Amino acid sequence: MHESFNESTEMYLKTIRELTDGNEPVPISALARRLEVSTVSATEMIHRLEDHNLVTHTPYKGVQLTDDGCHHASEIIRSHRLWERFLVDHLHIPWEKVHDVACRLEHATDPEVTNALADFLGNPETCPHGNPIPEAGRRLTMTLSHTLSDLVPGDSGVIERIHPESNLLLEYLAMHNVIPGHRLVVTEIAPFNGPIMVDIDGQTHALGQEVAAHIFVKPINEA
Repeated sequence: MHESFNESTEMYLKTIRELTDGNEPVPISALARRLEVSTVSATEMIHRLEDHNLVTHTPYKGVQLTDDGCHHASEIIRSHRLWERFLVDHLHIPWEKVHDVACRLEHATDPEVTNALADFLGNPETCPHGNPIPEAGRRLTMTLSHTLSDLVPGDSGVIERIHPESNLLLEYLAMHNVIPGHRLVVTEIAPFNGPIMVDIDGQTHALGQEVAAHIFVKPINEA
């Protein structure tokens, strides 16, 4: 475990980092939903993290990581994504089933073990879900990219990553062959915020708007 932080503290730091969009604060309500806790519990934890100079909280706007908080969050995410890579590449556990296992392992892994794991794996750049693995001692940098929700009928692209993940989401996407590296074409978007119809490897799939917001795509210019 990283320094003297307990598992709950680490989960909050990691989740805030995962939900951060640029420099915008993360609403405590969104943080509570992601962690499946009450808003009251999340608020109490945020106050404790503030006392340790790990986050700043702006009332009615949300929470942001401090430099120290961002550093610790990146370490946790690095451990998590390296474990996912190990579980898929060396233990051959299915792509869609490693997220929760890695969540447990990340809290029990010292930085020395994380670095040894990275060396053993050849310092991979991404996890099996396409998300970047931070370098040791470096902050996680978020890359700007389009979600499937940003595309319109006729657009095509390559699936880059799934973020943020959950086992339930990954199992659903695996059933629909929505895997990083696969090419998709948007064929139709139903009105009134309806599902997005996509063609992947010659098969048509209907993906809801909420699911589409987790799928990041690199558009392909057909011109």
